[in-house]
Amino acid sequence: MLPNPSPPRNPWRYLRDRDVQHAALVTALALVLSAGLVWLGYLIHVCRVAMRSPLAPPRRMVTLVFGRRLERDVPGHDYRQRLRRALALAEQQQTGHLLLLGGCSGGQCSEAAAGHAWLRLHRLPGEVQVQLEQESVDSLENLRHARRLLLAEAGDAGLPPVALVTSRYHLARCLLLARRLGFDGNPVAAEPTLPWQRRYLGLLLLEASYLMWIDLGLRWAGLIGHRRMRARIS
Repeated sequence: MLPNPSPPRNPWRYLRDRDVQHAALVTALALVLSAGLVWLGYLIHVCRVAMRSPLAPPRRMVTLVFGRRLERDVPGHDYRQRLRRALALAEQQQTGHLLLLGGCSGGQCSEAAAGHAWLRLHRLPGEVQVQLEQESVDSLENLRHARRLLLAEAGDAGLPPVALVTSRYHLARCLLLARRLGFDGNPVAAEPTLPWQRRYLGLLLLEASYLMWIDLGLRWAGLIGHRRMRARIS
């Protein structure tokens, strides 16, 4: 496995950012003033995207595979499901270009490198182009670095449409961020169906909170004309 070229970083560093704190305060006020109804709306959206997302893109396209924190330098359960979906797309010739996302979130290996090793072990077709994005530690950075890599390759043609392969609970947030960053993103679910397990339900609840925080922060920044806050996701 290739070592990650950058040192591990903590994604929670964003909590020290004033603009992130500002968005959190606005979100908390909206939550209180709506008696929780605004959060319920985001939860319904997250669940709807999770349940309705397909298992393949509408046509052959570049596929972005989101990483997940490794377990002793190897992919854990959720990450393996994402890799299995990417492998299935490659085998069915629904993609010829995989971009594996994820830097070092702990341990000695990047998420992208660990994912690449797993795919090679499971006989990824040799004609599939594989790129590794090893600088990021969260979904926003995943997409920013993916955009840079794809634009460098495409040149004047601009960003190609992409398939976003990740766990069902994670899809709504990835779609929001991808579209905010200028992607024509198509959700592709890692799991065949939405698992109704206690752990998974907890992840859906958490994702609804993340999505509410991001979306309300952006909407508030647009309302008050706070360019710096809006630029945080651009």
